[in-house]
Amino acid sequence: MARPRCSNAVFTSFNVLTLLLGAVVLAGGIYAGAPRHRGATDCERFLRAPALILGAAIVVVSAAGIAGACFRASLLLWLYLLLAALLILAALCFAAFALAVTNAGAGRAVSGGGFKEYRLGDYSSWLRRRVEDGRTWGRIRSCLTEARVCRSLQRNRTFDEFVNDHLSPVQSGCCKPPTECNFTYLNETYWTKPPSPSNSSNPDCNTWSNDQSELCYGCQSCKAGVLGNLKNSWKKIAIINAAFIVLLIVVYSLGCCVLRNNRRHKYTLVGK
Repeated sequence: MARPRCSNAVFTSFNVLTLLLGAVVLAGGIYAGAPRHRGATDCERFLRAPALILGAAIVVVSAAGIAGACFRASLLLWLYLLLAALLILAALCFAAFALAVTNAGAGRAVSGGGFKEYRLGDYSSWLRRRVEDGRTWGRIRSCLTEARVCRSLQRNRTFDEFVNDHLSPVQSGCCKPPTECNFTYLNETYWTKPPSPSNSSNPDCNTWSNDQSELCYGCQSCKAGVLGNLKNSWKKIAIINAAFIVLLIVVYSLGCCVLRNNRRHKYTLVGK
């Protein structure tokens, strides 16, 4: 019999690696949903469902591939190829969706400052609806509070030092009032309103509070800042997703080759 063009061992090795990866993701999802006394936070719980779904999918697909290759079970290999094709399709759909919803929206440079400010209306309607939903925003706000994104700014700097700092979108939107409100700077998270009413129509000017648990967490600019951070994160995820798609296609091709080898092996045994 001619030597197979690809080895079952190579295919199995790839799937053992992906199985371990899936197990790590699945374990992370389970840990994120652990009771609060074990240290889980609302922020971590928010990530539980995606981690469980992704981890379980990778484990199931990898296990089907390993079993099919080791036991020369064509049925399992067909199941593996079907599930792998669905994963590739899902990854491609996610890439297209992420590009569509994050294409709009960009920060606006502040004159004389080293940071940008963000407006909610600049982003896609789908993203706006997500952060404007009260329940969803309540969970995001809880995450921001637990992460202490604003407390990290408190370093008793002068106004010039503060405005020339490179604030993240979330820090710019949630930890200070919008520049157009003309508030007076006292420290990084404490600002005083002008004595006369502001001419700005921005509702965030009235939403701002010096209460350190409130600040601008209820502002439109804070929601826009979260979307700005999300857009930056999704750019990085897009790179990982592209690498994941390439890996899936390579392993899928190996699976097709292993299935063909199994069929040849079966016909050889029948011929004998």
